[in-house]
This record gives sequence, structure tokens and C-alpha cells, in this order.
Amino acid sequence: MKKQNKRLPVCFAALLTLLLGQMSCSNYLDVDQYFDDQLTLDSAFTKRAYAEGFLSNAFEVMYEEVSDIATGGKGGYALFASDELLRMDDSDYTKKYQNGEYSATSTLTEDKWKRVYEPVRKASTFINRIDDCREMTYSERADAKAQARFLRGYAYWVLLRQYGPLPLIPDEGFEISMTYDELSVQRNTLDECVEYIANDFLVAAQNLPLTRTANNIGRPTRGAALAARARLLLYAASPLYNGNTDLFDLRNFDDEQLIPQSYDESKWARAAAAALEVIRLNQYELYTAAPTENTVIPPYHPLHSEAGYPDGWANIDPFESYRQIFNGSIAPSRFSEIIFTRPNDGANGYADMNNLQIPFSLSGRNALAVTQKQVNAYSMRDGKTVYEAETAGEYRQDGFTTTAGEYDFLPSNVSLQYANREPRFYASIAYSGSIWECESANETQFRNKQVFYYKDLTDGKLYNNASNFPVTGIGMKKYYHPEDAKTSGGYLVTKFEPAIRYADVLLWYAEALNELTSGQSYTFTTHTGAELTVKRDIAEMRYAMKRVRVRAGLPDLEDAVYNDASAFRRALKRERQVEFFAESKRYYDLRRWKDAMVEENIPLTGCNVEMTNSDSQRQLFYRETVISSYPKIFLEKMYLWPIPQYELTRNKRLTQNPGW
Repeated sequence: MKKQNKRLPVCFAALLTLLLGQMSCSNYLDVDQYFDDQLTLDSAFTKRAYAEGFLSNAFEVMYEEVSDIATGGKGGYALFASDELLRMDDSDYTKKYQNGEYSATSTLTEDKWKRVYEPVRKASTFINRIDDCREMTYSERADAKAQARFLRGYAYWVLLRQYGPLPLIPDEGFEISMTYDELSVQRNTLDECVEYIANDFLVAAQNLPLTRTANNIGRPTRGAALAARARLLLYAASPLYNGNTDLFDLRNFDDEQLIPQSYDESKWARAAAAALEVIRLNQYELYTAAPTENTVIPPYHPLHSEAGYPDGWANIDPFESYRQIFNGSIAPSRFSEIIFTRPNDGANGYADMNNLQIPFSLSGRNALAVTQKQVNAYSMRDGKTVYEAETAGEYRQDGFTTTAGEYDFLPSNVSLQYANREPRFYASIAYSGSIWECESANETQFRNKQVFYYKDLTDGKLYNNASNFPVTGIGMKKYYHPEDAKTSGGYLVTKFEPAIRYADVLLWYAEALNELTSGQSYTFTTHTGAELTVKRDIAEMRYAMKRVRVRAGLPDLEDAVYNDASAFRRALKRERQVEFFAESKRYYDLRRWKDAMVEENIPLTGCNVEMTNSDSQRQLFYRETVISSYPKIFLEKMYLWPIPQYELTRNKRLTQNPGW
């Protein structure tokens, strides 16, 4: 054929499939389709509308397949696969994730390999072709190309996070005349993958704008690219990938070790410097809501009660400052905290999430269950842990509130174990007896309803309602807006995913600094060419950590914690568990820290949902009980996801992750 020397920027998997004839879709079996596509591309990139449409189409996969909080069957099950949250109405999937019942031939809903290479291919095509579009100005083309680089880096990052080291596809694509042997691509090393992806983010940052207009929500900014790079570098510095000898056997086709076997502290320094670049953009700050007459004021503290944020909470409402980030009260374009977001995608996004968490008696699916472990992670209102408060005699498991207002946030007849907790608890957890406002509901009986999860009540365990109740006796309220209602006349407030927010950047920075040897400093070059030096600096660690805690109405950590790297590491892990509850961060944090073997082999517990609201059983409902119907198992091989068998069959140079 005359066109045989054309380079085709296609995913290697699709091209191998084409040659082997293994795709079920017939259009993939027609070689001429690729030539026709190439000719179409020749003309498409001469028109602005077509070029912009091509890029929008490339972003669609990230919106649909990559969302960490999607619940419509297209992934996002990491949210229900860790030790913080369970999903009842799709319990077979949830049980399989919790029990490790997946494999290379049964990848459940998390087969990102199948489609996330697609935006890689499309982004590369766009980068190589957009300069042909003379209907766009030079600056417009530079911005569009930078967006494509961000997209390619983000897609690769998603795959790396799940599968480990990846095959990197040549930017220019493949020759159609290549043999099957030439088209087989092996995995690159972890360091090669990180450098490639980090460079995409870095080059993107140099050409992306600092801000986007409200109608461009979902498109990256300079801060988004730099933050994505910082996150990537933090993962590369973490124990899973930094000198992990347990992955000694992870090798590519040429028997090259893919994971560095020697620990390198400078990787933590590089991650810290990358996070500091985001901070020094001076574009972001944690969101805070102004106090009102209804604000619950934290206990008096000599450092924080009289000072304004970020030194204190005198001028903020900690509860609303946290709650409004997630419930749709504020548009993303008005958030100084949201660095990158993906738009609400209807049934596959927050509408479904709201469906899952709203109680059954309010026409919701009542299908999310928070674990007791997550509940216990929340501090008391004075900053003590539950265990510290219990030792001091300040935490009660027995007894109930007698009137509304007896304790802040709590109505009557609520277990006292939920009293005196930090504001993030009340913004996130639907404990038994919590109030669901449902203000948009037409009927008054569906507004300001107190919901209990005792057995034989509508929202508890019923013989004919086995999947629509929280099996732990604890529901979830994060992402719920007081106006949200599923009953007649009701509506759901639109939400947006907090894919990357500034709280994350601050805690990345503090975590990375903590891992540096005292007295050792490191200097790096920023995206602007300037020099930036980092070291284990307690003042800098405090700058980052204090902002997160004070916004939540909690006191800063003690000096002794900052001075002790192990103590600070424990405090930071706890802070991340609470701050990022139900954002799919916990699942990957436990893996990158190599904590999952311990944390995810602890049995899941909750309330005893077999107990009723009778006088003899009501207190027994709150006794911590193992959730035997959701066995929790973690094996060493589960630190990395299995590469799908179909891909191993197509690509003979692709090697499987250890244990699979």
C-alpha cells in the first residue's frame, strides 16, 4: 500500500489487537480505517472547531473513567475497597474488593488499562498535530498543547498508581509496517516512568494559565500541573517505590528490575520542593466560611481562640468551612482551595453518590456504611484522640443525649460516644439519630427527619431490605447538602469532584519535609528556572499542618510531635485519614506507605445492627461488632493491581506484577 510508511499515533494495545485480529469490534479489524483516520486528522487539525472537539473528546475519558468518586459502574471502587467505607447495594463487588477476590482474568470494575491508554494516544496525537491549526493563535495552540500534556501525564499517573511501572508509548506513535515482534512493548522502570510523566506536567505548567474562567471548569491550570507533579513525586518517594526490596522480583521482559532497590532520601526532598512550588504560586488557600450566629465555637485555646485564620478560628466557622467544600454550596470557580476538578457527570457522579447516602425512608438507597475504625479516627473537639480522651475519663460510650442542644451538633436520643467530636466528624458522618434536613422536599414529614439505624426500623436491618441499610449502623453525610432531597419535589444540589485540593498539597509538603534528615538541605530548579532549597524545617511543617488543623477547629500539634519524625508521621497519617475521608485517598495512601498489610488485615467493625430500639437492646446497638459479612483480607501481591490477562496475551514483552 502506498501509505505504508505513515506513522500512526495509536495505543500499542489497539495496534497489536489489530494485527492479531482479537478485538470483538469489527471496525478494529480494518487496517484501512487507520489510514482513513490519518487522512481525517490531516484535515481536522486545520479547523479550530475540530481541533477543540478532538481535545474535548480526549478529556472525556478522564471525566468518565478516572474519577475517584464515580459510583456508576465505571470504576471508583477504591472508595469502597479500603477500611473506611462500604457500599451495600453493590455488595458483591464491595465484598470482592475487600476480600481480594480479583485477578488478571477478573478485574471487576477497575480495569483502567482497557481505556486509560486511550487519552494517552489521543493526547500524543493532539500534541503532534495542533500546530497545523492556523485558525488558532500561537498562544492558543500553546495552551491547548499544554492541556494535552497534562492529560497524558494524568492518564499515565492513574495507571502508574494502580499497576506500577508501565510501558511508555513513543510520542510519535508506531509504524504500520512494524512486525508483531517490534510492536511488543515492555515495561519501563519506575524512575523512567516518573521522569517522563513529571516532564509532561512540568512542560504543561510552563504554558498553562494561572486561572480558568468558570465555563472552563475541568481544564487544567498551571497550579494543577504542578500539583499533579508534586503528587507523582511524593508517590515515587514513598516506601512502596523507594527502596522496596519486597518488589525485588518485579522485572520487565529484559529482566531489568523495575523498582529501585536502594532508598533515596532526595526523592522526598524533590517531592517537598514540588509541593512548595504550588504553595509559592500564591494562588491557593484553604476555604473558610465566615461565622454566623449558629457557628459552634471550638473550646477555648490560648493560641487559637482570639486569632484569625490561619493562626486561629476567631473569624471562621470550622464546621461550614469543611462541609461546604463538598456539598455544592460554593462553585468551584470561587474556591481558592480547589486546584483541579472534574465536572459532575450526572448518573455516574455525585447524583449517584447522593442517592447512595440518603436514607431509605427519604427515598435514597441508604447504601453507604462508615466503619467504626473511621469513626474512631476523628479527634475530640479539644484535639485529643478518642483513646486519649477515654484514658482521661472524658469519652463516654454509654448513655444518650436527653435534649437537643445538650451537646453541640447533637439532637436528642443520640449515643454519647458521638458527643464532643471535632467539626469534620459532624460534616461527614451520619451517626444513628442524625438529622437529614432535605429542605427541598415538598412534604413536611420528609424535612428535618431524625434517622435511626436500629433493627426493624425503616432505615435499619429489615428482613425484606437486606442491602439498603448501613451494615455498620453508621451512614455517611459527606457530599450531602441540606437542600438535597429525593422525595417528591426535591432536588440535588450540583457538586464537583475535589480531585486535587490545596489541603492535599499542604500535607504532601509536611510529609515530605518530615522524611528529611535534620541538617540536610537540597536545592532544585523550579519550572521558572529559579532555585529552591528545602530541608526538614519545623516552621515550614507547622505552616502546612496548622492550616489544615485550625481550619477544622483543632489546635496545632505540640512541639514534641514536630520534633519527633515518627510521632509526626503518625499524626500526619491520622490527619490524612480524617481530612480526606471518602475521597479515595485512603486506599492509595495505605499502599504507598506499605501500611496496608497491617491496616487492611484488621477486621472491619461497626455497631451491632441486630439490636433494636427497645430499652433492653438500644445500648447494645453501639457495642463495637465485627462485620463478618464483609471479611477483610490483604495479601502482599495486592499492593499492585494485576495487569489484565488479555493484555499479557497480546503483548509478549509485557510482564505481570508479582503474585498474580
